[in-house]
Amino acid sequence: MRPILIAGNWKMNLSRQQAIGLVEELLLQVDHFEAEVAICPPYVYLDTISQKIGHTSLALGGQDVYFENAGAFTGEISCEMLADLGCQYVILGHSERRHILGETNAIVNKKAFAALEKGLKPIVCVGETLKQREENQTTDIVLEQLYGSLAGITEKQAEQIVIAYEPVWAIGTGKVASPEQAEEVHATIRQTLATKFGKVTAQNIQILYGGSVKPENSKELIEQENIDGALVGGASLKAETFLGILDRLQ
Repeated sequence: MRPILIAGNWKMNLSRQQAIGLVEELLLQVDHFEAEVAICPPYVYLDTISQKIGHTSLALGGQDVYFENAGAFTGEISCEMLADLGCQYVILGHSERRHILGETNAIVNKKAFAALEKGLKPIVCVGETLKQREENQTTDIVLEQLYGSLAGITEKQAEQIVIAYEPVWAIGTGKVASPEQAEEVHATIRQTLATKFGKVTAQNIQILYGGSVKPENSKELIEQENIDGALVGGASLKAETFLGILDRLQ
């Protein structure tokens, strides 16, 4: 059975003191839950948060990364830097990176290879816009992103990758895909992974749902056969709601 992963994406939020306070609250309770738990703070707080986390069960991740190891890339951060700060995960291809900052499947693919090389677990995001869903393009868009982002990835490498299905229309809007809608896409993703990497590997890959996940809807979503956790946005910024999601899964 695949372990449940709940990952908090803080995006561009919180002050340093707020970040410290949030982590301190999480650390008081995180060991009480069976699910794997990760948080992805802004770059500028990673070192501080890493020191707070220490050797606890709470995992740390980056929100993005560049694919080069080093060089004249002003404003970027490398996989080696994330690993040096104690990160285990890195989010790649989030819809905000794709739609606001123009990130392509090819760029996500390069980042995935770079992350794997440094021992980081990529959380590769895919998802359609509302217009694309209304035009019945969900499967085409999601699979295009999936194939493009994972191009050239081997079966062995795929074992270290997490997929996150995040319908763009549900991110930060308060709207959420119904459990049935989410499960349908997750099942399609897993079938595609089985075609690409083999059934055994596909059955072991965690596929998360993201998009206005909160305590009230988390349990019903994660009870679906092919949903293995959540990539949580706004609800991860407060200990009460983030822990509430974990509590509902007990």
